[in-house]
Amino acid sequence: MERLPYYQILHILSLIVLTAHTFMAFANPAPENRKRTMMITGIAALLMFISGFGMLTLTKVPFATGWVIVKLVCWLGLTALSGMAFRRVENRGTYSVIALVLITTALFMVYKRPF
Repeated sequence: MERLPYYQILHILSLIVLTAHTFMAFANPAPENRKRTMMITGIAALLMFISGFGMLTLTKVPFATGWVIVKLVCWLGLTALSGMAFRRVENRGTYSVIALVLITTALFMVYKRPF
């Protein structure tokens, strides 16, 4: 269990980076920013995924619980939104609301975890 704090720090840090760059893509979806933003959000999403499943493994929470499924849907949705901001610039306001709902749901689920 001594590795758990490292996974938690990595998970929170990658969440902050993913969220910040997703909202940066909403604010400035210029084509010259796309490659860098997609690279950073992809790496942050991968680190978030790995650290999340690392914590699940250490705490022995089953992967097939509803709690994990909700968190995965929130992660997948937030990961997809930064790319969508560059493709559908006119929908940035809607995507911002969706991102806030996904982040709020994921944070709420932290306090409703099964362990």
